[in-house]
Amino acid sequence: MELKIRKNTDIYIIDVNGEMDLYNSYKLKELVMKMLEKGVKKFIINLEQVDYIDSSGIGALIYICSTIKKMKYKLSISNIHGSVKKVIELTKLMGYFPISNSVEEALLMVKE
Repeated sequence: MELKIRKNTDIYIIDVNGEMDLYNSYKLKELVMKMLEKGVKKFIINLEQVDYIDSSGIGALIYICSTIKKMKYKLSISNIHGSVKKVIELTKLMGYFPISNSVEEALLMVKE
């Protein structure tokens, strides 16, 4: 799994590339925690290049989402598709995660 960060005004977009599984999902969690320590308040996690996620990947997203919600900061998860979308639907988390169809839509959600 590879993580790339880009910035749009005060919103940080994390592009995730590869599989989110037991061996690497902690990397995303660690990255977001470091960014929170540095005062970042608006996040988009772009899963466009993620074709596989397991329970530890879902766990990392739940942890990130709940931490950001507690801090009253903004988060959107964009571009979920295929088997990743199926896993999120099966775990009944579609309503829990703030999901957007594209990074553009996520930018509008997080700006508010």
